[in-house]
Amino acid sequence: MISQMREHAPLPAGQPRWLESGWYRIATTWPGDAGPAPRILLAREGDGEGEGVYPMGLVAGTAEGIVAIAQGHYRLRLAPPAGDVVIEPIGRTAALRAMWRAASAPADDARGPRWPTGVLRLMSGLRRGPRGLTNALVEAYRRRLFLRGHALLGRATASYRPAPWPALSEDALLVPPVRDAGRLADVPRHGDDAGGGLMLQRALPWLPIEAGWYLLRLSCRGVDGDPQPLLLQPDHGHGPVPDRGVFLSADAQAEGGQLLVMFDSPALSLWLRTAWRHAELAVESMQLIRIGRLRALWEMLRGSVPGTGTLPGETLRFLRESRTAGLSAAADALLRRYNRLHDIGPEPYAAWTLCFDTLRGSDLAQLRLRAAAFGQGPEFSVLVPVYNTPEPWLRRCIDSVLAQVYPRWQLCIADDASSDPAVSRVLEEYAAKDPRIRVVRRESNGHIARASNTALEMATGAYVALLDHDDELRPHALLEMAQAIVDDPTLDLLYSDEDKIDGEGRRFDPYFKPDWNPDLLRSQNYVCHLSVIRTSLVRAVGGFRPGFEGSQDHDLVLRCSERVEPSRIRHIPKVLYHWRAIEGSTALSRDAKDYAAAAGVRAVDEHLARCYPGARAEELSHGHYRVRWPLPTPAPRVSLLVPTRDRACLLRTCVESVFERTDYPDFEVVVIDNQSSEPDALAYLDELRLRARVRVLRFDAPFNYSAINNRAAGQCDGEILGLVNNDIEVVSPDWLREMVSHAVRPEVGAVGAMLYYPDDTIQHAGVVLGIHGVAAHVYCGMPRGYPGHGGRVRVAQQLSAVTGACLMVRRSVFEEVGGLDESLRVAFNDIDFCLRVRAAGYRNLWTPFAELYHHESASRGSEDTEEKRARFVGEVEAMLQRWGPQLLSDPAYNQNLSLSSLNSEYAFPPRG
Repeated sequence: MISQMREHAPLPAGQPRWLESGWYRIATTWPGDAGPAPRILLAREGDGEGEGVYPMGLVAGTAEGIVAIAQGHYRLRLAPPAGDVVIEPIGRTAALRAMWRAASAPADDARGPRWPTGVLRLMSGLRRGPRGLTNALVEAYRRRLFLRGHALLGRATASYRPAPWPALSEDALLVPPVRDAGRLADVPRHGDDAGGGLMLQRALPWLPIEAGWYLLRLSCRGVDGDPQPLLLQPDHGHGPVPDRGVFLSADAQAEGGQLLVMFDSPALSLWLRTAWRHAELAVESMQLIRIGRLRALWEMLRGSVPGTGTLPGETLRFLRESRTAGLSAAADALLRRYNRLHDIGPEPYAAWTLCFDTLRGSDLAQLRLRAAAFGQGPEFSVLVPVYNTPEPWLRRCIDSVLAQVYPRWQLCIADDASSDPAVSRVLEEYAAKDPRIRVVRRESNGHIARASNTALEMATGAYVALLDHDDELRPHALLEMAQAIVDDPTLDLLYSDEDKIDGEGRRFDPYFKPDWNPDLLRSQNYVCHLSVIRTSLVRAVGGFRPGFEGSQDHDLVLRCSERVEPSRIRHIPKVLYHWRAIEGSTALSRDAKDYAAAAGVRAVDEHLARCYPGARAEELSHGHYRVRWPLPTPAPRVSLLVPTRDRACLLRTCVESVFERTDYPDFEVVVIDNQSSEPDALAYLDELRLRARVRVLRFDAPFNYSAINNRAAGQCDGEILGLVNNDIEVVSPDWLREMVSHAVRPEVGAVGAMLYYPDDTIQHAGVVLGIHGVAAHVYCGMPRGYPGHGGRVRVAQQLSAVTGACLMVRRSVFEEVGGLDESLRVAFNDIDFCLRVRAAGYRNLWTPFAELYHHESASRGSEDTEEKRARFVGEVEAMLQRWGPQLLSDPAYNQNLSLSSLNSEYAFPPRG
């Protein structure tokens, strides 16, 4: 190989070549009109970290670059592919001399480095000795070539200072991603997450934007000249991270000057993006200057002084808070004050709504065009029972219907004998304003169920929409419902996401709901607002039932769902309803109306009596419900399959806790020994062989979780199979009774439990597909008792997958889907199993009422070797190939929630 290169053997276009250590000049012909020179890509043999990117410069129709190959064996190629490539080994001195000439040449454009700056950069390398000086020269050479190529694209640069004083500022690249930046660096994308905006990248793209405090000086507007809310998000190599970074409101930028921002981890680049979709940016200048902690503290103190305050007063306040709460807490409070005063990073949902869920004039115009295209779409009868509603809220409610961009609606208002004369006056005013508004006044107060039935009697539309008298519809609420019905006329029941709105009109506390989830509906009225139901169905089930006031909607939806196939129920994952949250409202607390929770548990209990005799509902302290499902008589035998290897203390804790703390009448423990060798483990296994209801099997082969459990399942006789890790410890005595009571239900497949770490933080509250690529345990690490988004961590519900660390399933279901996939030896075999169970037509279920501790794979160890990492990567690829699209659309998770977070944070931007 070396002899071929010394003969200047050309590298055919597009063909890689392997190089050994040394200095090389790489050259190829490259017409000037072909754009910037190609990049040199180098990858070490056997290295899974990707390719290094090195620049080439243009000299008289030739692209040329110098690279140094460290110890090893590297593959070289050019991107984009060029003509024949000449690879010439050169000496170290000649290489450094050529790089010095290029790095120190006078700038030929206003954006290039100046001579003195280049010399100072080289001098800074002297403190690291000759090697440091060489590295500084190599970096200066590469930076120079990158900036020259960037200048050919006609793009401006930004200023970036990578370290606090006395570091030098350097030019960074600020380019539109994908279209042009690809000539300078490989920019991964994932769909909409990487589209739009500008990418800030150091001139050497493998050098990160460092973590720390920065002063941001930015002059940026939309192409229309107006200030825009911006997102400044980090990119770690896979596109912008949606839940990290800085939100800058339009007001914050309008202030001019500089803003203090902080990045908590290094990033390969930063994405400067408009928070409004379909808008483009025009950046006049941008500086990002890293500063130290003391300077950051000074900027926060100086910038937190309100208009009537003083700097000494703010400083004294900070010192007092430091003495009482600690320096860290005082600094956090100071940063919050600074951000609030400068409108940086508001409350997450406020930022989310501003970015992705605020309708402007142009948006409403587009929505009206959509509505006009429907022609004779479905007509909606909006039912509003009214009783002594405060006038401002009643007007806001009716105005929200009048503001609908979809015109085919009828507003049916039943006044339940209000004693406030303002109610009648307002209703008469609106009835005279629009013929679509019909008002009936009841002679006596009959409460909300009877008033709703009175409104239902007036309905002539094909569908009814339920609206409380002090709540508001979004302008496109009925349009989105009409769109779904036009797309599928068989739909009988539709519901949307919702949020709350206070007396000042501020939106908060959204509920981003799952798709149809009947077990969740028995646990809470998650359907709630906005609900749209076929009118004939509502009348067929008898309308609203008196006696269920406060939960009359929940009772109605339960009865309607009993007559409807799941395929005729549709979730619209958009916030279409604002629930008024004022004092005394159930929007703030279920405790505000105790009768509502009591009515709700009766509604669920009667639903169970009609559909599942023997099951019963209980009210929980937080206003939701638990369903107790009956066990058959006699209770089915359960075989608990416990794979183990050594670590006798873990196995002993697991087995003894099962026998000491389990009140289930008929179970056996099947321990599968996978090549244990430690004396105490072997002694305990011998002890177990002598115990009743325990069997010890031998699996004498390398660890394969799937094969171990498949083999054991074939050698036991339980009607219910339980997959149980050897590092599980029982907490609640009724854990097995709870899980089996679900597993025996004909429609249910796999059943998972609530698992805690030994420190009482959550280890498993169900699995969400797509998080971190394939799937992850949602709410992992949160404290015991954490409610989760919508309170869902407190109640049983359908999920797409649960962990195999503690999983119950009927043997018939296990065998129907072929057990666990033995090609997935360690990771994701439980997820794959659950998805195959779901594909077979069963519902997987998670319950928080079966509580256990999990010591997290303590006997198997971590993925800390090349072999283990390679195996894990292979299992990830297998899951992506098998389940790819489904991993990004978990029906138990909402597209407005992030796949980068375990805690149901909001997606920036939404994935829909």
